[in-house]
Amino acid sequence: MSWSDRRFFLTALVATAALGACGFTPVYAPGGSADGLRGAVTVAAPSDANSYELVKRLEERLGRNLSAPYDLSYTITTRSEDVGVTPRQEITRTQILGAVEFSVTSSATGEVVESGSLSNFTSYSTEGSTVSTASVERDAKRRLMVSLADMMVTRFTATFSGWGK
Repeated sequence: MSWSDRRFFLTALVATAALGACGFTPVYAPGGSADGLRGAVTVAAPSDANSYELVKRLEERLGRNLSAPYDLSYTITTRSEDVGVTPRQEITRTQILGAVEFSVTSSATGEVVESGSLSNFTSYSTEGSTVSTASVERDAKRRLMVSLADMMVTRFTATFSGWGK
């Protein structure tokens, strides 16, 4: 082992010990703030391509449970803006802005336990054939839905200890 590798190893060892000493607990560990989140939320069924991608990612991250103690409803909005234009007024890049409003309710009581709105954007190049542009547009929409779903899971992970029982 070279000297620089030893220093890195020692630094990592000290950092790990410091995290343990300060009470750091991984969120998904037993007793962590998101312990029990996986499988605790039933996501509303998708109704279009965007919601399909959102639900697919949410179920990848949260698990699928049709009789979970919480229900997640959502509304997705998207809009496109042309952001790259040549001097000849040809569009070279399009940006898709997306937002999701969501509400988590208790399956037992119907009480809203968490709600909010999140937004993000992605873009794609419109240079190329019609087929390639359609393909990259679909991929950009998929990436946007994955990003919004990941943001929702991050929010739930941070707040689950307050509403998850």
